[in-house]
Amino acid sequence: MLYHAYELTHAAVSPFRAAAQLGAQALRNPVNPLHVSLGFRATAAAFEMFVNATRRYGKPEFGIETTEIAGETVDIVEEVVLRKPFCDLLHFKRKSTLAAVRNDPKVLILAPLSGHFATLLRGTVEAMLPEHDVYISDWIDARSVPLAKGRFDLDDYIDYIAEFCEFLAQDGERPAVMGVCQPGVPALASTAIMSAIKAPHRPASLVLMGSPIDTRVSPTEPNVLATSRPLSWFEKNVVTTVPFPNPGFMRRVYPGFLQLSGFMSMNLDRHVDAHVKQFRNLVRGDGDSAASHRAFYDEYLAVMDLTAEFYLQTVETVFQKHALPKGEFTHRGAAVDLGAITDVGLFCIEGEADDITGRGQTEAALELCRNLPAEKKTSYIQAKVGHYGVFNGTRFRQHIQPRIRDFIRARRSFVRGGPKAA
Repeated sequence: MLYHAYELTHAAVSPFRAAAQLGAQALRNPVNPLHVSLGFRATAAAFEMFVNATRRYGKPEFGIETTEIAGETVDIVEEVVLRKPFCDLLHFKRKSTLAAVRNDPKVLILAPLSGHFATLLRGTVEAMLPEHDVYISDWIDARSVPLAKGRFDLDDYIDYIAEFCEFLAQDGERPAVMGVCQPGVPALASTAIMSAIKAPHRPASLVLMGSPIDTRVSPTEPNVLATSRPLSWFEKNVVTTVPFPNPGFMRRVYPGFLQLSGFMSMNLDRHVDAHVKQFRNLVRGDGDSAASHRAFYDEYLAVMDLTAEFYLQTVETVFQKHALPKGEFTHRGAAVDLGAITDVGLFCIEGEADDITGRGQTEAALELCRNLPAEKKTSYIQAKVGHYGVFNGTRFRQHIQPRIRDFIRARRSFVRGGPKAA
């Protein structure tokens, strides 16, 4: 009934939202002689705030049209190169002879499957494009996947990663993999599974960024919440069924709107202040600041549902049982041994002020990969950044991304007669 109540509320306010939208347009119409008056500007601003607070936010576009390679502007074309029921492998193709000649390393960016769309990593992709051939896991909203497509859990996630790596290694080069936040655990497990069988497509390098490898270290508020209640509580209180007429009708999911509520409650004062400032910007006509606010919240408020089985398995395995760091992690019933990783470069990155993934949780992977030589391991803590600053923003572009670039290039590995690095 939770999802039905949400949809009913959304439908109930629709007439008021439409009226507010028309009201704002009328009050701002240049033909209206009072459109510049303080009272009309304030009322129009209030109407817009109401519309934005109650409307549904669809999946944003990446909107990356160009990048710059060696001083040359290069067009970018998005193409889906591999389709899975719950994820598309999206390629940002650089349409340039120069890009082909450079033979840049292929990089698989694993976007977090935690409520937001892969477009949250737009800045990450933009920063990597000039010197890498970039692919990203573009996750599909579970409410849009028909029940006939089957289930999706943590085991399937691990299989997807291996399949994506195999696809990217067709030219003979082992791919570089970047696990941003949540994908760290399945990425590390998948790498161990591929390494155990010496799969030629195993990653040449693995970059873990703000990933909850061992949440017993420096537990944060979300970590404490996950262990404060039994798994049955989560299944009873936050798992619901997708209502008609969504394509995923009858699929059990963890709704994106609940995850968004959790995200916002962690920094509620900050979000309230941002909306108060937005109201003031609209009243005084500060178009640039208002546009910046809209762009951020158009992305932040766009959320997707997760399958119930994936969500519950992740809560239990990663946050409650700590299966990976305790050596108890399994994939389809078989034990996963991180000791099998012996020739994959491992780079762990953390944010000094991360309030979602605590300090040391990502670096724990270095010790867990006990048979990986020390020269293949490295870590970096970025000062003065929180969780999102680990993969986005000025400090990411200036300090983190260059280190990732150098790490990936230093560990390129070619198999089956693949091309040589440029």
